[in-house]
Amino acid sequence: MGKAEEVIRIGKKLDKMVNKKSTEGAVDLLKELKNITMSLDTLQSTRIGMSVNAVRKQSTDEEVQTIAKSLIKSWKKLVDSSENKADEKKKESSSPSSSSKNSPQSGDQSSSKKQEASKTPSTPTTPKVTTFPAAPVTIDSVRNKCRELLVAALQVDNDYLAIGTDCKQLAAQIEDYIYQEFKKTDMKYKSRLRSRISNLKDQKNPELRKNVLCGNVSAQRIASMTSEEMASAELKEVRKALTKESIREHQLAKTGGTETDLFQCGKCKKKNCTYTQVQTRSADEPMTTFVLCNECGHRWKFC
Repeated sequence: MGKAEEVIRIGKKLDKMVNKKSTEGAVDLLKELKNITMSLDTLQSTRIGMSVNAVRKQSTDEEVQTIAKSLIKSWKKLVDSSENKADEKKKESSSPSSSSKNSPQSGDQSSSKKQEASKTPSTPTTPKVTTFPAAPVTIDSVRNKCRELLVAALQVDNDYLAIGTDCKQLAAQIEDYIYQEFKKTDMKYKSRLRSRISNLKDQKNPELRKNVLCGNVSAQRIASMTSEEMASAELKEVRKALTKESIREHQLAKTGGTETDLFQCGKCKKKNCTYTQVQTRSADEPMTTFVLCNECGHRWKFC
């Protein structure tokens, strides 16, 4: 079994522990990870950092927390060192090449310069880090403060370390999309920022933050999402259940009646209805018929 496959196997076991809310046996798995020499490609392709961090947050075992923190810290150093190496390679490629030991004759100097100019400089290999397009720099103090708050929200629980996301760049891009919509830092702008920050920091909705950090939810998308769209899966289910319950209660509010398919609802066009007849006028006049749609709860009077 290869190193990446072994890491994936351990990651799946850790995820199952988190889902079952039981971290028994996590110590042995974390020790196995500690003995594996981790590369940047394996770290980012397997996303093992997210699994380890999830176990760390859920476990109450001090040994589990200590080993998990140690692993995350060492992996952060790996990401940082890769970024530094990439920067050094860029600087080396941009600096002029050193002269050769055997200098060319005066007659061959012009031709050698042409050959050097025609050569394409080699592109340095950069680590696979989740990056985002640069957002315009601003000197507006309100906008800069909002960007700082977004960075803090994105860095909750240190998920960005395992993913390798440039949170400052991502936060600047999200803020810029919101500013471009409102064109000023008014109450609507601040309210939009405030809802993004609170949802990204929500400990009960970590999937939203992870999807934004990974790029599954783009900066432009998170900048315009509604509260319902940003809500966690658990909260969406609660809202759905409440909606069904309110419809059911509305339908049960009828006082008796007779079911029939002789009437068609003007809203949902269904014929599943219940009607009641009430004498609302004088005794010698016909009764008034009240109809209730059992599908959508619409009520109307049939004359």
